[in-house]
Amino acid sequence: MKKRLIAWMCLCLLFGCAQEAEKEEEIIIINKVNGEIINANVELREAIDPNAPPEGMYFSELTGEPISLSLIDQRPIAVMVDNEILAYPHYGLAEADVVYEMVNSTHNNRISRLMVLVKDWEAIEMLGSIRSTRDTNIDLQAEWNSILCHDGASAISLPRFSKGYALEHISGTFSRVQNGKAIEFTEFILQGDVLNNINNFGFSRNYNEYKPNVETHFQFLEYSSEAEVLDSDEYMVANNIYLSAAFPHNLTELHYNAETKSYDYYNYGAISIDGEDNEVQSYKNVILQDIIMFSTDNAGHVGYQLVDSGRGGYYISNGHAQRITWTKNDEMDITRYYDENGNELIINRGNTYIALVPAEVWEAIGID
Repeated sequence: MKKRLIAWMCLCLLFGCAQEAEKEEEIIIINKVNGEIINANVELREAIDPNAPPEGMYFSELTGEPISLSLIDQRPIAVMVDNEILAYPHYGLAEADVVYEMVNSTHNNRISRLMVLVKDWEAIEMLGSIRSTRDTNIDLQAEWNSILCHDGASAISLPRFSKGYALEHISGTFSRVQNGKAIEFTEFILQGDVLNNINNFGFSRNYNEYKPNVETHFQFLEYSSEAEVLDSDEYMVANNIYLSAAFPHNLTELHYNAETKSYDYYNYGAISIDGEDNEVQSYKNVILQDIIMFSTDNAGHVGYQLVDSGRGGYYISNGHAQRITWTKNDEMDITRYYDENGNELIINRGNTYIALVPAEVWEAIGID
């Protein structure tokens, strides 16, 4: 309030000088949100909204961070990425907006697979490698009205592609990269691949009639907030997250990096480094969901009970954790997360990792 009063006094003085000199003076306003200096000839009583995005940008529905306004209607892609060590390194995951990890098969000691969501997909030079999808992924990606990118699917999943929200998907038509590995580890999305497929198949690049209210998928902390969520010792300590009980084949862990204030992703006992740019695969937000998993066939494939109410979980950020619950009311509804007081969960702006932890091993996960 004091700063506004001083600014208003300066404005009056400047305008007084302008009248005497019969000319218009330039007023300099400091935007306290991003530190940029804005030159304007508007009156200061037209208050600057501290929660407004920078000019020419909007807040991404996936990360809450400012991105180009030209992307506001563009659908994200949801990419099935192999998480087998033979497929390493990952490419493009350091730039992912949201990453889901879940058990892919029980026949390989519960090997996991990743579903990677990217809004600005034209900016990524290489993403993958690409593998097949499961029915859970087909349903999950619908929460974002995304375009599912994969290479095939389990037989039991195929009927799901007849549903309206799953009709526009891309399978097996991406680029092959000769990397000396078996053919199942050579398919990647290269720049131009997604757009070419969208044009070839006549898909909608922008959100279509099956779009849920994706703008409310996450409730992000106010842009102008000086303090972040969970950045306080009043919460449970969460410097290390051990998910080997959920994903024993991959031995998934996440470790808090105090320097970057994010969680570095570890698989097979080593930190995951992106093969595209040598960046660490890291996340600002971590969400763990206690969820019922079930077998779908005799081939080891599994599904998850996505529609459920009041099940438990954790939201983890800034080296701390809090207990949450989650609810998804029907197939086309968005998964909603709630804090311990029953209010919709507020999370920090940034990328998010979500682990679907089978209920039978929920108590065996570790956080310290």
